[in-house]
Amino acid sequence: MSKNQEVAMRDAFGKALLELADTNPQMVVLDADVSSSTQTIHFGKKYPERFFNVGVAEANMVDVAGGMATCGLHPVVSTFAIFLTLKATDQIRNVLCYNNLSVILVGGYAGLSDSFDGASHQSLTDLAVMRAMPNMKVLVPADAVEMKQALRIALKEEGPVYIRASRNPTPLLFENQSAMEIGKARKIRDGKDLSIAVCGVPTFMAMEAAEKLESKGIAVDLLNISTLKPLDEEAIIESVSKTGKILCIEEHSVIGGLGSAVAEVLTKEGFGKMDSIGIQDEFTETGPYMELLEKYGISVSAITEKATQLIVK
Repeated sequence: MSKNQEVAMRDAFGKALLELADTNPQMVVLDADVSSSTQTIHFGKKYPERFFNVGVAEANMVDVAGGMATCGLHPVVSTFAIFLTLKATDQIRNVLCYNNLSVILVGGYAGLSDSFDGASHQSLTDLAVMRAMPNMKVLVPADAVEMKQALRIALKEEGPVYIRASRNPTPLLFENQSAMEIGKARKIRDGKDLSIAVCGVPTFMAMEAAEKLESKGIAVDLLNISTLKPLDEEAIIESVSKTGKILCIEEHSVIGGLGSAVAEVLTKEGFGKMDSIGIQDEFTETGPYMELLEKYGISVSAITEKATQLIVK
């Protein structure tokens, strides 16, 4: 993990669009009048004939993208996650998913990362909505490296793909490591005492917490879940069958996201103790990003404390 170097996923996304443009001539980009925020603006300037600003009309944008997909294009739809997954839910379900159209949805400013705009812009339910959609694949990059990889992977997939992206710079975790794969968890460290499954930005916190727990004599089996759907059930079962307990960490409501997905697996298999870290069933406040994460229990200290509690239960 590079603690000194931090890169925003939105910046990595903007650069990845440019890097992949020439080798993917069928790729077009649509944005809902926030291209300077989502960083699609750079693609628009270089490839104006392949860039479409539909204005503040998210539902229409998804419909247009669906039409383009039926004509052999591969649209990348980009806007804030909260508006993409809620204002265009009907169109995502009935146009993209029902017809299994190859459209990539990039939900930017996800989680609490649109921190200063408050509850109206903070996307804490997008994973629950997207993973419930038939035919939808759901990718949750942990850093800028995985963000680029997620877009590259999505362009090779048939059917709709949702990629969750954060606004703020976060540590680079996976430079010079094996690339993320659809449906495969990334094993970060082996341990026998406690499984931790984490997705998205809190991954760097989980890595640091695992080190602190090791100093207490607690060996963590740490999984980065960059593909929420399809979920790597085998990796989860293998880990929990070894440790007997799992802590799930996500920058999302505790209802419907990673924790719920893991609970579904464990309930089906019928074993293991479990706890979760995420946003409780509430609206959140406005403020600095990292301070909000800490206030709502997403921090190294919160992970360490809850992990310790789970061990002694």
